[in-house]
Amino acid sequence: MRIRRSLTGGLCLVALFVMGCQPPPAPNAGEPHPGSVPQANPKQPLSGFTVHLDGFHTMKEDPSHMLEAHHYCRQSTPELAECVLFDGDGDRAHMTGVEYIVSERLFETLPAAERPYWHPHNYEILSGQLVIPGVPPSAEKQALARKMNSYGKTWHTWRAGAATTPGDAIPMGSPELGWSINADGELPQGLLDARDSHLRISTKERRDARADMIFTAHPQEGVDALAKSFPGRRPVPGVADKSADPAP
Repeated sequence: MRIRRSLTGGLCLVALFVMGCQPPPAPNAGEPHPGSVPQANPKQPLSGFTVHLDGFHTMKEDPSHMLEAHHYCRQSTPELAECVLFDGDGDRAHMTGVEYIVSERLFETLPAAERPYWHPHNYEILSGQLVIPGVPPSAEKQALARKMNSYGKTWHTWRAGAATTPGDAIPMGSPELGWSINADGELPQGLLDARDSHLRISTKERRDARADMIFTAHPQEGVDALAKSFPGRRPVPGVADKSADPAP
């Protein structure tokens, strides 16, 4: 069952993601659920991962391997968000990786050797592919506007629920560096349609509503990093590679 929240609750989660404030205590906070094991510390590390983002990743070393990724995030500081990744949004979903999101300013402080691990986010936002399920589109847009020009570092540890390759029964092998979708024609339409049907949303409507955000977009590193793997890709306004000589 997909996590559902009230309108007020959804807006509060957006505020947490945008401003990095602390969530209010839940009703009956500190009272153990009947049958649960009492916890010495009611503020557990995962208690703040309350913002649900849904989007798509490809693997940088294997661009044919694409999947939908449900992110459960907390805004640790105004310039850093931390996310745990799952292959679904129900109570039987598998934890499949992690993602860190940093501001453009923080990314610019990274050494050159570190930057190829970080993927750009502008296409994900402008295309409507990155969404916050259960939150009104206007509030979602406000939150994602604050993530324009940001970057993410993603490691997938479990090939479970992949769209183009069989999933593994348990985590196998080395972690894979995840990458972003950066142009039209990269993401299979069937994968997008299945996500929209499940969440009961329209990516096109979100894309249309975010058209004015193009004017806040800056060129980003890594936009064309996988261009050779997608010969039919179609660049879109507002999504440009910052590098004069993009990596193959």
